[in-house]
Amino acid sequence: METARARQHLDRIQRDGYTIVEHAIEPDLVDALIDDLSRLERELDVEPATNDFEGAQTLRVYNLLVHGELWQRVPVHESVLPIVDGVLDPGCLISSLSSVNIGPGETAQPIHADDMLIPIPKPHPPTVCNSMWALTDFTEENGATRIIPGTHTYDHSPNYGQHYDSIAAEMPKGAVLIWHGSLWHGGGANQTDQRRIGIAMNYCAGYIRQQENQQLGIPPALVRTFSPRLQELVGYGVYSGLIGHIDKKSPMQLLNEQGGAHSMVWDAV
Repeated sequence: METARARQHLDRIQRDGYTIVEHAIEPDLVDALIDDLSRLERELDVEPATNDFEGAQTLRVYNLLVHGELWQRVPVHESVLPIVDGVLDPGCLISSLSSVNIGPGETAQPIHADDMLIPIPKPHPPTVCNSMWALTDFTEENGATRIIPGTHTYDHSPNYGQHYDSIAAEMPKGAVLIWHGSLWHGGGANQTDQRRIGIAMNYCAGYIRQQENQQLGIPPALVRTFSPRLQELVGYGVYSGLIGHIDKKSPMQLLNEQGGAHSMVWDAV
């Protein structure tokens, strides 16, 4: 349900292409996520990538939903999901859930838009809505996400690798940056001796292919332990009473071995 607070954030996203929700995440959850992410980086022996998009000094862990119940709290968080529902709609999907741990000496990520690979004319209704959870303070010096307000209304995407003037989306630990997928942005350069740690919780419209393949990436036995809303978010629902059904059944019904036909779009006619 849309609240007055969510409406304010939606208005900012419509106007500027982004909003920052301060005091969004409970301190104990932030600390738990930092601790578990540190564990995962050790156990998975995570190393930086070798390209300028992922970063040469940045650690990333993908497909976080397979790594414990703690991560199930992220996609459905009440401070974030209602805003995303308002930007997209309640039929939205998890596109990807990953970490972004920017180390000292990292250079700025090229400015880009998250919907650049979707081949439809711009501007267009939002097909992607992404969020960055600040697990540490995000500052100009340590690599806060850089944004160019208003660019979600442009009729084109940025030229990848070209310099653009941008501003740092500074925010305190526990805040969340949420933006329209057409907004031009990129990770900042870390000029400090401390790591800048965030969680990239990304969503897409229910009719768009997800960035991470949730149905193959997460074992069905694990998905059965998810809440119904999280099962829908990873792709086991049916969008608009039609898209994604299996012989007039929703994937959730088959996953949970439930009988009966799903209510289809034509049943309401």
